This record gives sequence, C-alpha cells and structure tokens, in this order.
Amino acid sequence: MVVLGGETNYRPPRVLDLYDQGRAPIILISGRGDCQAVRAFLTGKGVRSAAIELEGESTNTKQNAEFGVRLLRERRVKHAVIVTSWFHSRRALNCFRHYAPEIDFTASPTVLDRPKGHWPDKYERAWILSEYIKLLGYWVCYGVCPF
Repeated sequence: MVVLGGETNYRPPRVLDLYDQGRAPIILISGRGDCQAVRAFLTGKGVRSAAIELEGESTNTKQNAEFGVRLLRERRVKHAVIVTSWFHSRRALNCFRHYAPEIDFTASPTVLDRPKGHWPDKYERAWILSEYIKLLGYWVCYGVCPF
C-alpha cells in the first residue's frame, strides 16, 4: 500500500483501516514533510514499524510515483493500493500506472472528507477545479493520460 503525503487528517486513518482489513502487509509512506507524522500515527495505532517504509524525498505526485515505483520494484511488488484524497486519486493512480505499467495499481481514496449531501463549498470547489487543471498539466508535461 502506498500513502501519499500532503494531508495528515484523512489519509492515515484510511491506510489504517485498509491495513487492519489485511489489504496490504507493507505500507510505503511517500512525500517529503509529513512522512514521520504519518508513521507516528500508524505505529501509535499498532502498525508494526517493520511494516512501514518511508520515501521522504518526493514533493509532488509525479515524484511520489517515480520514487515510490523504484522501491516497489525493489520489493518485487505485483499489486499495490494507492491511498490519497478522493479528489486526487485519479491523477495519483494514473501517475503510478504510467511509471510502472507492470504493477497492478488500484486506488482506495479517503472517504470521510468527501462532500456529503451538499454542493461543495468554495474550498472543496477549489480543490476539484485545481485537480482538473493538474490532470491536464500532467498529460501535457509528463504524458500521464488522465483517462
């Protein structure tokens, strides 16, 4: 399982839920800045330290995929679950698939932060709009197809 950095309120609990369900024996935490906080949360909830690997150099989704794929290949991973925010999951999944087409990736995005029963507020709309812009940018700049 790969959890992307950049958010520490909803992603770590999602990873913990999936880990407790037995979805993946190893958790790769990817992203500079909050790796240690995510690790502390998970180990504080009973995840063994040996089950956690850190990739703490990436600063964007493209690098999460490039650097994370390197570690997944070293471990000879055939299947991986990508955990990120619900609005970011398409781009993240497409990036990982782009950089490692031989690995079977699925997404299991956060759910507790989804707008429920209301039109997204201005902050949520900004996330969604910026994600569409980033999808297009990743397609043009890196060849990561958004479909």
